Amino acid sequence: MIASPVTGIVLSAMPIGEYDKRLVILTKERGKITAFAKGARKPNSAFLACSQPFSFGEFMLYEGRNSYNIVSVDISNYFEELRKDLEAAYYGLYFCELADYFTNENEDSTEILKLLYQSLRALSQETIGKQLVRRIYELKILTLNGEAPEVFQCVSCKSTNDCLYFNSSAGGIVCKVCAKTNTNLIKVSDSTIYTMQYIITSTIEKLYTFTVSNEVLYELQKCMESYKILYVDRKMKSLELLEKLF
Repeated sequence: MIASPVTGIVLSAMPIGEYDKRLVILTKERGKITAFAKGARKPNSAFLACSQPFSFGEFMLYEGRNSYNIVSVDISNYFEELRKDLEAAYYGLYFCELADYFTNENEDSTEILKLLYQSLRALSQETIGKQLVRRIYELKILTLNGEAPEVFQCVSCKSTNDCLYFNSSAGGIVCKVCAKTNTNLIKVSDSTIYTMQYIITSTIEKLYTFTVSNEVLYELQKCMESYKILYVDRKMKSLELLEKLF
């Protein structure tokens, strides 16, 4: 049997038996896969360092009936900066959990893989702040999954004037007139709407090139918390720990 290479990021790792690990890897070629790293828990194992979340590189795999076995690895980025910062590490694990939630085996996950990689880099560099990185990531992964909110016109009347509110259950922004017949509205500024428009339409490479005011970040947080509930029905363990500790 011939081994084949895949490029990807380790999303999670679980101990199996006495010495092995089961890895969930998001790959460019095969979407999300499960792969076993035999002997990865031995102190002298070649898989010891690479069988941790965030490890990005090339994995040589043997394909079994229901899973893969890792033959060799060539890791190009371990994201060591995240491992040294507990808060950043939990954010990174949360990003991995969301990527796990939105991907499947044998689906084209190239864009989500690219988003995850760039988001981990943004966390590592700490140039725009972890909270903003988180909200950009959440909105963009929903967008890539085909679930972006409507932020270019009123969801009710299609007007582009005086869209001052965000309504998650309606699916996006609401104008001043239609707001009179809507409930559970979040007041938003033009700057917040523009920020969401930019995140939705921007290429992944240009996502983490801006900062926002505290007011915009606050409004963006409120919108994403409300909107995300509709599309993510799983509690993320890393996020629960993050919110308890920080």
